[in-house]
Amino acid sequence: MENTQLVSSAIAPKKARSAARFRRPTQVFYNAMETGHPYVVTLDPDVVASPGGIPLIVDGKLVGGIGCSGGTGDQDHVVCTAGANSLAK
Repeated sequence: MENTQLVSSAIAPKKARSAARFRRPTQVFYNAMETGHPYVVTLDPDVVASPGGIPLIVDGKLVGGIGCSGGTGDQDHVVCTAGANSLAK
């Protein structure tokens, strides 16, 4: 994305790995942190507690993860969800 921060290229893969390794969207970790459950940071030093990471599930099996960074957390989540949903077609 034009004019995004350069570090986004490092954050997006971390979001994808977090989502795949824990088999849940990174939004879950963000929500936990926002509601006063900071234990999330003790789960794994590489967990990204920010929206924009989605596990990729095909036929009920985990096949990877997709991560987006550069927009707001909500924007990153929408883009990743669209990408993940495209696998179902």
